[in-house]
Amino acid sequence: MTSVHVVGVGLDGRNGLPPRLLALIDQAAVLVGSPRQLSYFPGVAAEIWVLGDLKATLDRLRHWLDANPPGVAVVLTSGDPLFFGLGRLLLDTLPAESLTFHPHLSAVQLAFSRLKLPWQGATLISAHGRSPEALTAALRRGDALIAVLTDPTHTPAALGQLILTLELPYSYRLAICENLGDDAEAIHRLTPEMAAHKTFAALNVVVLQRQDEVFAKAEQLPLIGLPDRAFATFSDRPGLITKRDIRIQILADLDPRPEQVVWDIGAGTGSVSLEINRLCPTAQVYAIEKTAAGHSLIQQNQRRLGNSRLHPIYGAAPEALAPLPAPDRIFIGGSGGHLAEILDCCAQRLRPQGRIVLALATLEHTGTVLSWAREAAPTPWSLELRQIQVQQGVQVGSLTRWQPLTPITLVTLADPR
Repeated sequence: MTSVHVVGVGLDGRNGLPPRLLALIDQAAVLVGSPRQLSYFPGVAAEIWVLGDLKATLDRLRHWLDANPPGVAVVLTSGDPLFFGLGRLLLDTLPAESLTFHPHLSAVQLAFSRLKLPWQGATLISAHGRSPEALTAALRRGDALIAVLTDPTHTPAALGQLILTLELPYSYRLAICENLGDDAEAIHRLTPEMAAHKTFAALNVVVLQRQDEVFAKAEQLPLIGLPDRAFATFSDRPGLITKRDIRIQILADLDPRPEQVVWDIGAGTGSVSLEINRLCPTAQVYAIEKTAAGHSLIQQNQRRLGNSRLHPIYGAAPEALAPLPAPDRIFIGGSGGHLAEILDCCAQRLRPQGRIVLALATLEHTGTVLSWAREAAPTPWSLELRQIQVQQGVQVGSLTRWQPLTPITLVTLADPR
């Protein structure tokens, strides 16, 4: 079968290709590429097809292949054609057995080489002609190293603005790598704030590195509704924190008062406990967390943001609740699969006129709570349900769109006595 060779080319043009590929291009019957790529090979004997209308060119190439003429066709692409490149479309259009791929170093490989960063664990995302949803998800997960192929809409400036808009509990540093492999190659290391107000060369790759947070001083923070970035979080799951908008509503539903005893079960990083501790500094707050990493984070956040009336408790509920003083308020943010047992314990220990607030992300846990409350004896609990769906405005080029967070159901149980 007449063959189509797909050759990756860098910004160094002919100089970056080995002799065997140069010979292949010089002897080709058809040479396909963008005007920039074709300019690297003036004077070739091949019939030149400029890659403009992509569908029309691919159809033309298929018809040419069906005609089985002598010689080969060479398609010029940027970098590695099978890495967010033309290779996928060629495989969708032409028989795989007719295609041979000759990858060049990709822009992402060059970027990490210039930055001297191992990248086997990096998240690789193309924003070229795509929605920013994959990038937004990676940022919210807190992926430590992200490489982004940009386009005229999703520019480095737009990426910087997106990071700022998401109000993440950690920060990123941007490395904008321009014109890689060309004499005009340049690398800029910037904060999101700096990148959001600059323009860059059209050919660029952006590498995002998550940074260790430099925390603001406690006195510089609001009394309630602390920003997520105020808390030290899990290094492997930095997004695992009760988000600010949810915490504010939890405080309202919990209604903590001075001198009360408060349990925070499944406290995680201690974000809810610290909000209560700051709002009611004379209340005794017990933050119960079963993981050693979480317990350590609560202690770390307490030293910076709280006072001595916040008590980090290392242990799993319901067993860890036995030695604690009877509570006036209980928040349940995590149950470790023992939700019904924890609720039984809380119901027995809760003081009169007390209340329990739960934050639930799954239908199954919500069903468990509703069933438990209905079956409670002798008097059913007073129950209030509230679902919170927070959406953040994020910029997409010159436009703004809504980006939703996971809906959270808040259940408030008031003591029936």
